[in-house]
Amino acid sequence: MIYKPFQDLQLSALGMGTMRLPVLNGDEACIDEAAAAEMVAYAMEQGVNYYDTAWGYHKGNSELVMGKILEKYPRESFYLASKFPGYDLRNMDKVEEIFPKQLEKCRVEYFDFYLIHNVCELNIDAYLDPKYGILPYVLEQKKQGRIRHLGFSVHGSYDVMKRFMEVYGEHMEFCQVQLNWLDWDFQDAKAKVEMLKAHQIPVWVMEPLRGGKLASLAPEYAARLQALRPEESIPGWAFRFLQGLPQVTVTLTGASSLQQLQENIRIFSTDAPLSEPELAALFGIAEEMVQKIALPCTACRYCTSHCPQELDIPTLLDLYNEHNFTGGGFLAPMVLKTIPKEKHPQACLGCGSCEAVCPQQIKISAALADFSAKLG
Repeated sequence: MIYKPFQDLQLSALGMGTMRLPVLNGDEACIDEAAAAEMVAYAMEQGVNYYDTAWGYHKGNSELVMGKILEKYPRESFYLASKFPGYDLRNMDKVEEIFPKQLEKCRVEYFDFYLIHNVCELNIDAYLDPKYGILPYVLEQKKQGRIRHLGFSVHGSYDVMKRFMEVYGEHMEFCQVQLNWLDWDFQDAKAKVEMLKAHQIPVWVMEPLRGGKLASLAPEYAARLQALRPEESIPGWAFRFLQGLPQVTVTLTGASSLQQLQENIRIFSTDAPLSEPELAALFGIAEEMVQKIALPCTACRYCTSHCPQELDIPTLLDLYNEHNFTGGGFLAPMVLKTIPKEKHPQACLGCGSCEAVCPQQIKISAALADFSAKLG
């Protein structure tokens, strides 16, 4: 196992995420505890010392199961991370209630790492509202030793992240970002990493395989990569990409089986970052994958000046592209919750005024109608 320095600690470069543990009968709330315990035992044997859980994972049961499993190991043999569940606005005034309950569920007296969870468009105003007292509370827990290291995770845009950093930044020791070779440009993860670098905040990676979508590729893409590294698996390419980013300290695996975990740990037994030609090949494939699905909006905004509904068409098309590429997901619906309903895609009249001035000749009205239909 590769280890990376973080302050006075040595963290395994691969951490075990527990959002997608094996379950029974397809029920997300019903974790297969025996299988999860077997995965943790193997991870421990192979030197993984970082374990990541959260209040909402597996409908609240991830913390419970991980607490039960990890209790069997010496406390100093692992680092445990959990998160304040600000993804649900109903929790914003409950930090004093939720945090001690998390410690109880995880059967620990302190969290080695604690995160302000899922900073995004939906909750940024609440996170920044002093009436909820979230920042003072977690800082007090850190002072008392119940939080050893404080950080945050982000799914929001660069601008949302910048707003958060302006208030919380001086207190943040690490940041968890959705980062992989496809989202480097597609979600502008590169810009987020650069912001963190400027603040000297190390990066924790979530979704290195984009929920498994980068674990396998179309045959023509796989063949191009295998010609460059015949011995490397397709998931290996994703992890090798991250190994080449000096800002990355911990990469979380979302393995849902022992076999997947074994493969990921095998990859992290060596440090073999991609060469420049290999990176060029990978980014070329990413561009082709996105172009097959995404509309080529350049955000010139000619369309917005001609829209009788005054819709923010570039933003809607960005969300449409993300929703299409991911095959659904929570990001687009989450952002739309922050936009007035009269500015949603279904507000499009289909008049075609925007299309008459679009340099890319995008069929905007058809795209917005399709987006509306996919959102239900």
